[in-house]
Amino acid sequence: MNELPVHRQFLGDAEYGFRLSPELILELERKTGTGIGSISKRFFAGEFGFLELTETIRLGLIGGGTDPQEAAALVTTYSARMSVTDLYTVALPVMDALMFGMRAKPKGRKVPK
Repeated sequence: MNELPVHRQFLGDAEYGFRLSPELILELERKTGTGIGSISKRFFAGEFGFLELTETIRLGLIGGGTDPQEAAALVTTYSARMSVTDLYTVALPVMDALMFGMRAKPKGRKVPK
């Protein structure tokens, strides 16, 4: 199985790498008490829990190369200041990359002159 690439996006004060590796998926399941299939299904249906959002972000940061203590500090600091919708916009691409890989973003169509 090919290793998933690191997804990069902005959180709080800078751009960070995010990636959920197999061992971090196990930790996400342990922390939330739910299997990854159920978590991802709820993410895509918009029926997620707050802990699922924050743990996906924290563990995604760790998988992306952030020190675990720094990842916890970032989530604690910025999740308190972010709306749930904003947290969702950070966590959703992490889950999307895990479940579907990094899909190429569609390029704009060129209009003939």
